[in-house]
Amino acid sequence: MPQIQLPVAFRDLASYHEWSLATEGQRSAKRQASTIEDLRSFYAGIMPRMEAVLDFLARLPLQADAEVQALLHIALSLAEIAPAVENYGQPSVIDGYDVARFVAVHE
Repeated sequence: MPQIQLPVAFRDLASYHEWSLATEGQRSAKRQASTIEDLRSFYAGIMPRMEAVLDFLARLPLQADAEVQALLHIALSLAEIAPAVENYGQPSVIDGYDVARFVAVHE
């Protein structure tokens, strides 16, 4: 996957380009295919910057340019993996259903 462009203030997060995924299905699949160590690494790298990211995104329209969209997708990936890191200690929901059974109709 090629390196993404992010807004100037967040270019330090470009190393997380593989987490800039446009759909919930892609983010869920990435979470499931990752190790808990991968998830913890992403979480630790992004979490300290999330307040600034969310403040920045809150000032912009939902349909912003590609750089802003890439940053939004990284933030959404953090939301996808946070429960796995904070609660489950594994990529999947403990005693959850098989995620392959869930088909998002909005994508």
